[in-house]
Amino acid sequence: QVHLEESGGGLVQPGGSLRLSCQASGHTNSIGWMGWYRQTPGKERDLVAVINDDSGQIDRNESVKGRCTIARDMPKKTVDLQMTSLNLEDTAVYYCYARSRDNGYEYWGQGIQVTVSS
Repeated sequence: QVHLEESGGGLVQPGGSLRLSCQASGHTNSIGWMGWYRQTPGKERDLVAVINDDSGQIDRNESVKGRCTIARDMPKKTVDLQMTSLNLEDTAVYYCYARSRDNGYEYWGQGIQVTVSS
């Protein structure tokens, strides 16, 4: 089992930036991918960015390319997301995500609200 706990988020002004951090605990050696998804009411959960622990490959949603940085700290067992030039469409609940390399099992954090508003 892997437990994920998010921190950061809150209210951000349009054009501002945010930093989210996710702390993993438990059987973290099994993690193959780790990153972030987001969800707004009535919509499916969408990829923001994920990073592969073995290859370093990063997959990002087109809507955040150029203003999104994802960073993995293996010793600290964290993954951070930094986003700039935020707009109203970035308002969502952001979820930390991890996937096992052994069996593909997916783990989710409880989610953290990010609201972009003036």
